Amino acid sequence: MRIVIVGGVAAGMSAAARARRHDESAEIVVLERGEEVSFANCGLPYHVSGEIEKASSLLLHTPASLRAALNLDVRTRHEVLSLDVDARTVTAQSPRGLVTLSYDALVLAPGAAAVRPPIPGIDSPRVHTLRTVSDAVALRERVTGGDRRAVVLGAGFIGLEAAEALRAAGLEVDLIERADHVLPPLEQELATLVRGELAGLGIRVHDAVAAARIEASADADTVHLDDGTVIDADLVVLSVGVAPDTGFARDAGLETARGAILVDERGRTSAPGVWAAGDATASPRAVTGAVAPAALAGPANRAGRLVADDIFGIADARRIPASFGTAIVRVGGLTAGLTGANRASLDAAGIAYRTLHLHPNQHAGYFPGATALHLVVHIGAEDGRLLGAQAVGAEGVDKRIDVIATAMRAGFAASDLIDLDLSYAPPYGQAKDAVNLVGMVAENVLAGRLRLWHAAELDDVRTESLVLDVRSAVEFATGHIPDSLNIPHTQLRERLDEVRDAADGRPVRVLCAAGVRSNIAHRVLANSGFDSASLSGGIQTLEHWYGARIDRILTREGAPA
Repeated sequence: MRIVIVGGVAAGMSAAARARRHDESAEIVVLERGEEVSFANCGLPYHVSGEIEKASSLLLHTPASLRAALNLDVRTRHEVLSLDVDARTVTAQSPRGLVTLSYDALVLAPGAAAVRPPIPGIDSPRVHTLRTVSDAVALRERVTGGDRRAVVLGAGFIGLEAAEALRAAGLEVDLIERADHVLPPLEQELATLVRGELAGLGIRVHDAVAAARIEASADADTVHLDDGTVIDADLVVLSVGVAPDTGFARDAGLETARGAILVDERGRTSAPGVWAAGDATASPRAVTGAVAPAALAGPANRAGRLVADDIFGIADARRIPASFGTAIVRVGGLTAGLTGANRASLDAAGIAYRTLHLHPNQHAGYFPGATALHLVVHIGAEDGRLLGAQAVGAEGVDKRIDVIATAMRAGFAASDLIDLDLSYAPPYGQAKDAVNLVGMVAENVLAGRLRLWHAAELDDVRTESLVLDVRSAVEFATGHIPDSLNIPHTQLRERLDEVRDAADGRPVRVLCAAGVRSNIAHRVLANSGFDSASLSGGIQTLEHWYGARIDRILTREGAPA
């Protein structure tokens, strides 16, 4: 049996290794167009920064080591040009010319290529991508060779990592993002925190703007943005996204979706005897059902392994699960993580949901070093199903996002999080862990014990309702919504007549710093017959939602709004 695998790295090499474990006699040929067939592509930015000192540390295996360990025939610098699904052959350009190979089973794992938008000047030699070890080496050489000004185009995961790496290496960095905020999959109110951390690192962020053209000169390039900003750069890193590298597969007639090879839950394509896995494939997302690529190393590795199981007809082979898109990134002293669907994807899918905001400490508040963990969680509007979660914080983001991702895979409802038996000691968490608290808030919302209003509704709330701020007078003075009534929650029961007079028949919309005290106040009001609701996440979420605009909204120290 001959198995031909197109592409190495994550999915391709996982399929090859698993196939060898199934059958010692199979002929397994891996065609890789690059110089390296097995490398840690997620570690590339950390070589640029110097945190990973040697580029060789990123090389996991070589063709020789794979031959010795697994008896794989790995051929680098072999770019597949065409596929004949009827004849069951692939044709590749090799250093010695064209090579055509027949196959009994074919695995396509060509990955994705960096998108190169049609920007005039994009072909300047100072414009680099960060997809391979050679890319990282080239950037590291620029960094250590005297470059001092860098522009990073695109503020997604790789763009943020590249910007941080270049700044850590001592360069001036401008980060450009055409979307409304950095890290577009992250919700707006959490992206504000990431933007602030970037600014704290000294990275200049330009969001809601795009590069219009790049002009090269002898000494430097000049990047012109479409808002008129002009930035000089010794180095430009292109990180505006990736596209599935599937031209030969489309030409062969394989069914595709959004440019990626369409696969079923076993990795099978529309052609007999052809499987696919990794960044070049499209499959339904777990929450929304939207068919799209998921360019993530974890799912790619696992899918490659399961594809090999299906090739050999393993009777109890598991199917490839739909992806939740769980991801995480470090930005300075913060970590941002996410799993499942965000608002945009839920809205696009027409799924009704409720959003919860929490700001618990990552460990016991009385233990030194306690800091807030900012959580946004989406749940099914009626059934409380966990739909997605995001978090930003200095510590503990990875643990909470991974726990919620696990709960989602297990099919838990949000309220099931209450009962998770999570490890606790003061340096690591709280007796009521942040994840447990998500379940408690969700249960209260679904049961109708807690009614929420949201920062996006502020204009309507100010027009139609009495805003009741239940923080202390000192907190109120640091910044409050104009015309709001301040009654600390500990005094509310004795001052209900004051609330009734001020409301004059209007609804009461309560807020505090993070949503805890306003929930207490909401129960007092609701039990006293008021039309009441509590601001989800409190003033903290309000400030995160509006970002730099918050100073035009809040009154501080008696200053006008």
